[in-house]
Amino acid sequence: MSDKAVETLDRDEAAAELERLAGEIAAHDRAYYREDAPTVTDAEYDTLRRRNAAIEARFPELIREDSPSARVGTEVSEKFGKIRHAVPMLSLDNAFSDEDVADFAKRVRRFLKLDDDAPLAITAEPKIDGLSLSLRYEKGELVSAATRGDGATGEDVTRNARTIDDIPNRLKGKAPEVFEVRGEVYMSHAAFTDLNARQAEEGKPVYANPRNAAAGSLRQLDAGITRARKLQFFAYAWGEASEVPGETQTEVVAAIAGFGFPVNERMKRFETIEGLIAHYHAIEENRAGLGYDIDGVVYKVDDLALQKRLGFVSRSPRWAIAHKFPAEQATTVLRAIEIQVGRTGALTPVAKLDPVNVGGVMVANATLHNAEEIERLDVRVGDTVQIQRAGDVIPQVLGIVADKRPEDAEPFAFPSVCPCELKTDVVREETASGAQSVVRRCTGEFACPFQRREHLKLFVSRKAFDIEGLGDKQIDLFYDDPDFQVRTPADIFRMHGRNQEGLKKLKDKEGFGEVSAKNLFAAIEARRTIPLDRLIFSLGIRHVGETTAKTLARAYGTFEAFHEAALKVAAGDEEASGEMDALDDIGGAVITATARFFSEDHNLKLVEDLVAELDVQPAEQPAATSPVSGQTIVFTGSLEKMTRDEAKAMAEGLGAKVAGSVSKKTDLVVAGPGAGSKLKKAAELGVEVIDEDAWFVRIGRDA
Repeated sequence: MSDKAVETLDRDEAAAELERLAGEIAAHDRAYYREDAPTVTDAEYDTLRRRNAAIEARFPELIREDSPSARVGTEVSEKFGKIRHAVPMLSLDNAFSDEDVADFAKRVRRFLKLDDDAPLAITAEPKIDGLSLSLRYEKGELVSAATRGDGATGEDVTRNARTIDDIPNRLKGKAPEVFEVRGEVYMSHAAFTDLNARQAEEGKPVYANPRNAAAGSLRQLDAGITRARKLQFFAYAWGEASEVPGETQTEVVAAIAGFGFPVNERMKRFETIEGLIAHYHAIEENRAGLGYDIDGVVYKVDDLALQKRLGFVSRSPRWAIAHKFPAEQATTVLRAIEIQVGRTGALTPVAKLDPVNVGGVMVANATLHNAEEIERLDVRVGDTVQIQRAGDVIPQVLGIVADKRPEDAEPFAFPSVCPCELKTDVVREETASGAQSVVRRCTGEFACPFQRREHLKLFVSRKAFDIEGLGDKQIDLFYDDPDFQVRTPADIFRMHGRNQEGLKKLKDKEGFGEVSAKNLFAAIEARRTIPLDRLIFSLGIRHVGETTAKTLARAYGTFEAFHEAALKVAAGDEEASGEMDALDDIGGAVITATARFFSEDHNLKLVEDLVAELDVQPAEQPAATSPVSGQTIVFTGSLEKMTRDEAKAMAEGLGAKVAGSVSKKTDLVVAGPGAGSKLKKAAELGVEVIDEDAWFVRIGRDA
């Protein structure tokens, strides 16, 4: 029935088809909005909705009470409290071609009784592919945050929204008494890639795309998880407002930016349809380089008085429409499955493809994630496969075209040894829950040539030593070049002194001249002096990222103190492990990884050789004298007058250290409502406990 053309349906067939579509679309809405796990592509979903709308247009008397055309989103999850929107959060109608956009403008003019040559300004802005959020401010203070939900009622995610840096707790400047800012929570491609890598490493399911990752991250019961997910926010609209700060869409969005919100710089205002279309295609052409997902361009009549006259129809406004991008999928032939070994030894299968154009980009490689994904897809060399640019950047294999499989195609056997020259064993580690990780990892660590090369690339990266003129390409050159043979970080600092002819030899290499060679050696020399946190990060210890490295540096102060503590942890010293565990944001995974790293002789030699070449600067300690300077503080419970991040920054700015658990080295516990085991531990150890009000009195500040 679903393949039959709409114009050939009789009344009974149309009624049956509308019933089927209502159920199918509702199921897809639940998967997308509530479970953050869509079961169809955007293009397939849009096709279902267009078919439903076409049948309803032909048989208006058959429109159902549960029609998808009258519904926004889906029902609210029971996991969260509910917030009723003072102004409904509606959806947008879609346009799929330039002609559809021209028709939209004609409909607007017809409704407003405007002549073809009468001025009509329309804005165009990227349609962010994320999770819609409404933020309510009263007297400039954030009081609530709610998801779209079913359009009338959303989920209360206020605590989680407060962890997003782009969302201010207080508006800047003079704001209306009541003002609801609306926009989209999203995840950048870089944050999405990092998150999926962590998920896979911990044996957890990976997210299909950044939109699902953003939605899943915002809708966590633990706000701490949301905080760690690096979510971002674009503001582009408003709900209830005691006073609207402008007379046009453009003016109000500018005012919202003035309140402290990020707004999209690609929002433009046009007087002609040709301008709108040109802007759409310009955004489409450059979307892969934005760093975040968009799935179209939104057009809005600029004049708010005209918006009011146009009003709404069903689930969407008459004055706006979303111009969707074409589907970003294609089919091609898989010619090989190549195993790549990363810096941490993780083996990643990569599909080598016949090059194919996917959304304007030629794709020749696609990720297969892990052995389980290969088995789930039952993908084999020679298969015709469906490819999608996940997040418009990372191509992935969605599935196979079964009827095109060659007769001699064999199941892929994932290697049990590393493809490096050492042929070291491949193992699956246990996750924190005791389950086996989906990641297969080479056990060779820095003895493995693949890992050693990638470690050097981390070492010279921007967040580590950041040596100007020394990047991935140069590391590959120096690693393989017999004149230099850079195989450890210390070798980088020995390049010039070790080789009397170093400058002469380097200036003769491809890509170098005498000036660039001198500049590189000068840049290397400049990095002999390095802050402690950058050194710790550059070591490439598992689970020790930039933030964790800074925490360790602040806690131990000098390299010697950190080195001594790490050696004790590696030797199984419980007191040293407990002290490290008490640091804020440090947990068992970091301690285990640190112990493992510093228990290996080749790692110790690598570190000692490197430090011998350096002047490691002690961690900067806040030059503050205060009642809490030098003390170790623990914040616990539900803080009501400051966020956990604000409390941490405040304490550190006053010269204190912030720990995540109570130990005998804790000086002070600041407890909010709901504090539990940490209060008990503080009582056992005789640690002073105060509430938030007393904290502000202690540091001499107003709450």
